[in-house]
Amino acid sequence: MYYEMAANDHGLPHDPLKALVAPRPIGWISSISADGIPNLAPYSFFNLLAASPAIVGFSSGMRKDSQNNIEETGEFVYNFASVDLIDAVNISSSHVASTVNEFELAGVTAVASTCVKVPRVAEAHAHLECEYLQTVELPHVSGKEIPWSLILGRVVAVHIDDAFIKDGLVDTVGMQPLTRMGYMDYGVLSHKITKERPEEIGNMDLSGLSKLFTK
Repeated sequence: MYYEMAANDHGLPHDPLKALVAPRPIGWISSISADGIPNLAPYSFFNLLAASPAIVGFSSGMRKDSQNNIEETGEFVYNFASVDLIDAVNISSSHVASTVNEFELAGVTAVASTCVKVPRVAEAHAHLECEYLQTVELPHVSGKEIPWSLILGRVVAVHIDDAFIKDGLVDTVGMQPLTRMGYMDYGVLSHKITKERPEEIGNMDLSGLSKLFTK
């Protein structure tokens, strides 16, 4: 099938776009309001965007409590979403008043962070404490007043459950990360494939490429 985004005439009962860019890591973001009220919410548009300095980002349609809190206080925490916490992650996506503590709503434990004032989810296998960098306002479709914002943060501290460090490496598969698919679907990471990268381009067999570019 083929369709253009402007027309969005795919003819399917649901938009397939999110099912094509998948699986996506879930940014389970905790923040705190200027009044000290904790907030916890999952974002399926999230990723590690740079390593030095380490920068993470998540985008949100419409302005939500997470964005308000982060811009006001300058801090947030990424909590590792795992399969065993799927119900808590799902519940924390509820649209509730800003006065509601989503840690309590989701039934998870709030513990203090080290470098930021925002609490972490104790049950999560890992956490990234972050300092807010900036908000990038993304273009929105003409006629659809749904503003999307990309919130960027610099990672200042990392917590990892020692049970998932094996032979000097993080056992990501063992942590069972929960991922977001399309529609109402979540994904599970079941195994990994390891491939060593060539140390230099001279080690690569470029015969196929040379034929391609000489046609």
